[in-house]
Amino acid sequence: MDKSDFSHHYIQRFNAELEKVRTDTLAMGGLVEQQLADAVQSLVRRDPELARQVIANDVKVNGMDVKVDELCTSILARRQPTASDLRLILTVLRTTTDLERIGDEAKRVARMAVSTSSSTDARSVFLEIEHLGEQVREMLHDALNALARFDVEAALAVADQDSRVDREYENILRQCITYMMEDPRTIPFVLDIIWAARSLERIGDRCCNICEYLIYFVKGRDVRHTDLREIESELKQERSSGIN
Repeated sequence: MDKSDFSHHYIQRFNAELEKVRTDTLAMGGLVEQQLADAVQSLVRRDPELARQVIANDVKVNGMDVKVDELCTSILARRQPTASDLRLILTVLRTTTDLERIGDEAKRVARMAVSTSSSTDARSVFLEIEHLGEQVREMLHDALNALARFDVEAALAVADQDSRVDREYENILRQCITYMMEDPRTIPFVLDIIWAARSLERIGDRCCNICEYLIYFVKGRDVRHTDLREIESELKQERSSGIN
């Protein structure tokens, strides 16, 4: 499925409205991705000014969320969409909700960056946080690309990365617990790091949600409580039988 599927409407303005909610959602995703990247960098570089910029820019994310929500509500009220058009609107509404919450998690990371910026602790945990942050940023980037192309296989590939993020998060937790046991004076600092890592892990979960919404739009199937390996198996069967 691609955006040419919108061209079946007799009312050209409806086509334009559907395309606008899609492009506005992707634009919001781009801003959220930048917020995430900046938040992680502000933490690992101990840059409170960059962190404060992330916190201030969260209002832009919220504004874009409201704008898309209002446009979707208007379309539902005036156009009464059905079938794939309705699924598109529902997918956009769910996706922007998760993008707004990813923005909130990025703001949380930035707040932890402000809190830890004056610390002289130079433990290697910052390297682990930076790696985890890059992994979830890639997940978000790939999820948005899959949404832009309506690519179910790409969405499934993103979801597969979540287990790796979970393992990285667990490794950071173990490392942080060790630091606190070795030197109780580090507890306030390490707790901030743990909260930041938790926010990054949650962002990975949100990226998986976006991929599930995309699969719902393309396949017309709600897979939020389904093992995605089943979907992968079905896609392989479709390809082997020549089904598009």
